[in-house]
Amino acid sequence: MEVEIPQIDLPEEWLVGTDISREILDLYTNFPVRLKCEMIVFCMGGEIEASINVNRIHVSANDFVVLIPGSIIQIHNVEGELKLYVIGFSQQYIMTNHRYYLTPETLYTAVYKPKLTLTSNGARMMEDYFLFLIRLYSFMDKETQKQISSNLCKDVHTCILMLYKNQKADDTSISKNEQLCQNFTQLVFQHYTQTRNVSWYANKLGITHAYLCRIVKDVTGNTCINIISYMVIMDAKSQLKLSNLSIQSISDALNFPNMSFFGKYFKRHTGMSPLEYRNEI
Repeated sequence: MEVEIPQIDLPEEWLVGTDISREILDLYTNFPVRLKCEMIVFCMGGEIEASINVNRIHVSANDFVVLIPGSIIQIHNVEGELKLYVIGFSQQYIMTNHRYYLTPETLYTAVYKPKLTLTSNGARMMEDYFLFLIRLYSFMDKETQKQISSNLCKDVHTCILMLYKNQKADDTSISKNEQLCQNFTQLVFQHYTQTRNVSWYANKLGITHAYLCRIVKDVTGNTCINIISYMVIMDAKSQLKLSNLSIQSISDALNFPNMSFFGKYFKRHTGMSPLEYRNEI
């Protein structure tokens, strides 16, 4: 029997709701998927262990997660009685709406730190906000939903911007080395499909190759190569499972010199060839 591979996008310009169940999350446990849309998830119950880009995160009550378009995610474990709120903007909406309200700084911070933990008071206010949006959404017809989408998008992203600014103001403990690692991770997210050369990233950051490797290893416990490879492999896995693109096309999209090199690279990191991974059920 052919297995239907789930894809993460939205059928409408924007959606808001609470209907993310354990069964839905279980669909995304076997392999990573690339997020086409933008999703903002707020947790008020249960626990989720997940990988988002280069981060492995634990989500529980009062946690707020920003998943920007292009993020690669995989669910590892779900525990307890889930209570999740989510609002999302579709790929089509983002592509056709030229007023995207997250600043580059906030976008890149969300790549490095997708999860924010709110205070109890902040969490209650956020829950009230989501409940208001859900009631508003159910009350409106499709045409009205489209008409308010721009203002809603602006309001939601203003809220996200304020949350990150407050977090940054409260977080006085981040060191220079941690900031460097954050900048490196942001660059990798932007450019891993173009280059896997650590020296290129070091040059963009204005430091030596050796210094970057040492700081990243000290702060994260991972090597620069491992972080870059992780993004490349997650992307490759997603494309192999979720698209009908040829392996040659995926190799080209990830900027490998040829399909043979891509195949060896993929097998070195996963233990199987791209074709074996694509056909695995």
